[in-house]
Amino acid sequence: ALITMYIRYLLIEKQNESSHFVRSSCNVFSLCIGFMGCIGMGIVATFQELAVPSVHDIGALVAFGSGVVYITLQSIISYKSCPQWNTYFVCHIRMAISVISCIAFIPMIVFASQISMTKIDWTPDEK
Repeated sequence: ALITMYIRYLLIEKQNESSHFVRSSCNVFSLCIGFMGCIGMGIVATFQELAVPSVHDIGALVAFGSGVVYITLQSIISYKSCPQWNTYFVCHIRMAISVISCIAFIPMIVFASQISMTKIDWTPDEK
């Protein structure tokens, strides 16, 4: 994911040299948000849900939250680059994905606080 985001950043920078459709700082900000999402995914993968649930949940929140912001920023950048670098169809698809991810993020936050986990203790002599 990190490499894909960096390549997208470089692509926008190159396209922006001739067109100046977006501020470079917006592109850099989008890249930083994307990197935060990757760090969140790393935290989720490193800390098991049952072993360290609070750290795992924080990593998931960072990953999903950053992902929503990243896709929204990329959708806005895509619209600003139309019609020279993107078609409106691609922009509409990106915005639809962005809206769906925003809508899905809200119940994730609401219902994540209501989840309770029961740790099951099992010993090998139990069958």
